Amino acid sequence: MIDMYQKAGKIVKEVRELAVKEVHEGMKVLSLINLIESEIVKRGGLPAFPCNISINEVTAHYTSPPGDTTIIKDGDMVKIDLGAHINGFIADSATTVIVGSGEGPYQSGERIYTREKELELIETANEALNLAISHVRDGAVLGEIGKAVEEYVKSQGFLPVANLTGHSLDQWNLHSGLSVPNVNDENKQIIEEGDVLAIEPFVTDGVGMVGDMKETFIYKFLRDRPLRLVESRKLLNIIKKDYKNLPFAQRWLEEDSKIRKVNLAMRQLISSRAIYPYHVLREKSGARVAQAEHTVIVESDGCIITTE
Repeated sequence: MIDMYQKAGKIVKEVRELAVKEVHEGMKVLSLINLIESEIVKRGGLPAFPCNISINEVTAHYTSPPGDTTIIKDGDMVKIDLGAHINGFIADSATTVIVGSGEGPYQSGERIYTREKELELIETANEALNLAISHVRDGAVLGEIGKAVEEYVKSQGFLPVANLTGHSLDQWNLHSGLSVPNVNDENKQIIEEGDVLAIEPFVTDGVGMVGDMKETFIYKFLRDRPLRLVESRKLLNIIKKDYKNLPFAQRWLEEDSKIRKVNLAMRQLISSRAIYPYHVLREKSGARVAQAEHTVIVESDGCIITTE
């Protein structure tokens, strides 16, 4: 089991580093996502969830819909969040990069950013991740990890995103029950040797909260439901077979020529609550957000970082 977690982690590390080298001004988001997901497969894994490319104030859960024409621009703060699995054993990691060579200023909503300010956000997220990982060991209290992250991020003049957390992982389960907070939420849960955690601080100069956007491009199987449309029943069977409990993208389904009328079938699956839609998340004040993430396996006196 540990071996498969580590193999998935090695794939994620290699593909994350490749993505950082390849992302550039003028690149389509869909092209970057296709590169990342195909490279995971080339290395012997499968995507554990649709690659998230969330830009500037868009904080999480953005993956390209079919035919996405979104272009990455100079000065964009690009969060690259990717996961791979080997037989359901998952590695999850994220990093943030600034695209282009200019110094700014760049505008997000009513805020103006320079490259220096963007770099400070990214460095704070990276250091907060390192600090959180340094607290991980058998018997550690999750709330204490969140407290350490919050205190550090605030000391740098920023805020952690309070309503986004890290999470525990299990086979075929991306969010298996434990939440790893980025603030002092007084969570008394103890972590134990053998727990697998994805730790992911989000850092902003905004209000430190995210809200749902109307768009949903990522979904997850919830339950079997009685469905009127034959195509909906076929699609739900494909989802259960191919993705089990792992998140998937509609663009993946549209690549499957066995299904017609995917949009109509998806609408019925959502309305019947057979699948769960993940809304794209945005920082509530429109401020930019940086993210850093690694997957760790808890040991008696520390942890193994599978994605480093």
